[in-house]
Amino acid sequence: MKAKVEKIKAHGVNCFINRQLIYNWPEQLFADAGIMSIEHADFDGIERLALVTGGEIASTFDHPELVKLGACDLIEEVIIGEDKLIKFSGVAAGEACTIVLRGATHQLLDEAERSLHDALAVISQTVRETRTVLGAGCSEMLMSKAVDGAAAKEGGKRQMAVEAYARALRQLPTILADNAGFDSSELVANLRSMHYKGYTSYGLGTFFDFEFADLDLINGAVADARDMGVIESYLLKKKVVIGASEAAEQLIRVDHILRAPMRKRDRH
Repeated sequence: MKAKVEKIKAHGVNCFINRQLIYNWPEQLFADAGIMSIEHADFDGIERLALVTGGEIASTFDHPELVKLGACDLIEEVIIGEDKLIKFSGVAAGEACTIVLRGATHQLLDEAERSLHDALAVISQTVRETRTVLGAGCSEMLMSKAVDGAAAKEGGKRQMAVEAYARALRQLPTILADNAGFDSSELVANLRSMHYKGYTSYGLGTFFDFEFADLDLINGAVADARDMGVIESYLLKKKVVIGASEAAEQLIRVDHILRAPMRKRDRH
């Protein structure tokens, strides 16, 4: 143990992080040498820590000159609730952060993690494709209005199919209003009316805790999505519309249903 500690000291580190247990004697040797030792680091955590501190994970300590060391400005122990965590601040990458999720049940935490993952995925896509569209149901209502205009130029059953597509686009602001507990029929009708009057940047102000002009948005109303600052990723919106359209097209193409015959029951 002492020989291994001497090899680790030769690297010139002031903090040693180990995935496994560190016994009391080597821990004392590290402390005497002014080296902080951290044990039982989880696998995923140590991978991310090596990435953001600019270091690499070493499995042997025979060649200190070949090992790349990581660095940070501050290492401290923080308490969140009843859990003790070790916080690394001022990492070399300079762009890393930790998000701590806390909740009463595992189901609540799982749902929060999924929502957070979806939001981060959208942000990462928006960094590559910087174009954005207005949210709060504004974009869907604009597309619905354009499809309604195209439906008026069609005839026969084709017109009915195009009108159905326009109604499908209006479902998103309807769902937004329903999820907020408001009268979706009233709100979507008002929103559609505002768009046909030329207010093409209007959306549902259902989720915002402030007032705009003479509209009480807490109680659910329509307002200018641009003034509210509600925007969405253009790339995400495009993929959602295309994906939903392709799924609907595949369902329409199904013209036969194959049923397996019932298995005969033989008495033995």
